[in-house]
Amino acid sequence: MKITNLIAGFALASSSMVINAQQVEVTVTNLTQGIHYTPFLISAHSADMSLYKLGQAASAELQMMAEGGDITGLSALLTNASADIIENPAGGLLAPAMSTTAMLDTSDGNTHLSLVSMLLPTNDAFVGLNAWEIPTEAGTYTFTLNAYDAGTEANDEMITGGGAPGAAGIPVAPGGDGGADGTGVTSQELNATVHIHRGSLGDDDISGGKSDLNNTVHRWLNPVARITVIVM
Repeated sequence: MKITNLIAGFALASSSMVINAQQVEVTVTNLTQGIHYTPFLISAHSADMSLYKLGQAASAELQMMAEGGDITGLSALLTNASADIIENPAGGLLAPAMSTTAMLDTSDGNTHLSLVSMLLPTNDAFVGLNAWEIPTEAGTYTFTLNAYDAGTEANDEMITGGGAPGAAGIPVAPGGDGGADGTGVTSQELNATVHIHRGSLGDDDISGGKSDLNNTVHRWLNPVARITVIVM
């Protein structure tokens, strides 16, 4: 009887491992008019981890990603937590209307999916999926994603080459369609926590005005991306 129970228990445990360890295909599509995404960080991790929390201050690692597209800090955190990680599946920037696909072989216990990427050209906007529970039932799941403001930098909308944490300004307009010599939309942000981004304002003056962003190209509203998850 004891041997029978032991075998039954082992079979149940093995079954649970099969259910928890899944193969997941993740496709992200850029839905914006003129915004590029920096290299994505996609991960499957345990339920007790999150990359950010709305209404709370951003971590130093999130700030690195949101202001300069640097995912190394968040990747290190995930690695230390035994997460399954894919970095930069697009092999660089993801242009408007383009998609990128990554395949994750999730380990046992890594039941939640997260992804992040910076929006360019912005000061500290990022698209995020935060600890979405991966369904145990095989199928295709499609939904849209919002962009968030990390709350770590004023949205001055000035292209200065900045990108290091704490350095003001936008690193670059990847499409080569930005302006210059703007005076700045604002020099402060009242909300210093992670929150829904208001979107870029821009203007129509490429050699002055308040913003270095083109309001016919760089304006955007949520949602900014579509994600399709195929659970095998």
